[in-house]
Amino acid sequence: MISTKTLLTLLPLLVCSATITSALPTRSESAKRCVETISSYDDVSSAVSSGCDIELGAITVPAGKALDLSKLGSGATVTVTGDVTFTGGTEWEGPMFIIDGDDITFNGVGHTFDGQGATYWDGQGSNGGKTKPKFMKIKMSGVFSDLTVLNAPVQAFSVGNTEPLKITGVTVDDRAGDELGSDGKTLGHNSDCFDVSATDATLDGNSCYNQDDCLAINKGSGITFSNNYCSGGHGISIGSIKSDAVVSGVTISGNTVVNSDNGIRIKTIADATGGSVSDVTYTNNKVSGIANYGVVIQQDYLNGGPTGVPTNGIEIKNINFDSGNTVEVNSDARNGVYVLCGDGSCTGTWDWSGMTVSGAENSITGNPPITGFSA
Repeated sequence: MISTKTLLTLLPLLVCSATITSALPTRSESAKRCVETISSYDDVSSAVSSGCDIELGAITVPAGKALDLSKLGSGATVTVTGDVTFTGGTEWEGPMFIIDGDDITFNGVGHTFDGQGATYWDGQGSNGGKTKPKFMKIKMSGVFSDLTVLNAPVQAFSVGNTEPLKITGVTVDDRAGDELGSDGKTLGHNSDCFDVSATDATLDGNSCYNQDDCLAINKGSGITFSNNYCSGGHGISIGSIKSDAVVSGVTISGNTVVNSDNGIRIKTIADATGGSVSDVTYTNNKVSGIANYGVVIQQDYLNGGPTGVPTNGIEIKNINFDSGNTVEVNSDARNGVYVLCGDGSCTGTWDWSGMTVSGAENSITGNPPITGFSA
C-alpha cells in the first residue's frame, strides 16, 4: 500500500503530467492542414507551392495562360468558392487548366469553369482554323467532383492519371456550340467531353452536352464509365485506336445516350498496327434517338472519314454486352448495328445476348465471333 506521504510527494508530478498531456494536440488536431486562398491569378503559384489546402475563389485567368495546379501537396484538398473565367480569344494549344498530385480532393461545389469557347469556335475544331486550347488536363489521383465546365474551345477533359482517380458530378455544357455556321455545321467541333488515356479511372454520374464523343478512350486499362448522361454528340467511344495503343479492362455500365450521331462505338485507325482493344463489357446502357449507328465497330477509321476497307493490324478481343442494353435508332439511321472487322482481327468471346436493337437494319461483316445476337 502506498503511504500518504508518498502520494503527497508524487502529486505534483501527476498534475504536471496531466497538464502536459492535455496540452498535446489530438490526432485530429495535428492532422489539420494549412489553407491558402486564391483570390486572383497572381496568388496561384505561391498557393500551390505552399503544399496547403486551397480555396479557389472567383478569379479570371489571363488569355493564353494556364490555371496550373500541377504541383499540389500530397493529400491536398482544393475547394472552389467562386466561378472561374478563362479569358478567350488568344490562339494557343493549352491546356487552360492543369491539376496533378497524389490523393487529391477537388470539390467544385457546383461552380463553373468557363472556357469562353465562342471566342474560338469556327466549325473546324482541332482540324484547322484557329488554334484552340484544350481545356482541362487531369493527372491527379483521388476524387474530382461537382464542377460545371462551360464552353470548352475543344476537348473538355484530358484524363491521364496513373493512380486511382474518380471523376463524379461533373457537367460539361457545350450546347452553345450547337449554333450553325454558314456551312450549316455546328460551330463547336472536336468538343469531346472526356478523352481518357489512363490507368484505374472511374467516371461516374457525369453529364455531357456536346458535338463530339461523350467518352473517347485512347489507351489505358481498368477504366469504368458508369451512370453518365450523354446528349448531342457522337456517343461512347473506344478510339480512335492508333498504332501500338492498348486498351484493356473497360466497363461501360448504366449510361444514357440520347439524340446523338452514334450510341456505342469502337474505332481503330486504318492501317494502324501493334495495338489492341480487349475485355470490354457493356451492361444496362440505354441508347436512343440515334441518327447514324446505334452500335458501330469499325477497323477502317480516318479522321476525314472511313475508308470502307478494314485492316487487321489492331486486334479487338472479348467484346461483350451483358444484360440490360437497349439501343433504339431513328428510322432513317444508317444501321442499328454496324460491324466491319479486318481479316481475323476480331477474336475471343463476343457474347451479345444482353442487347436489343431496334429502328434500322444491321450490317455485320468480317466474321466477328458474335453469339446471342442475330443480324
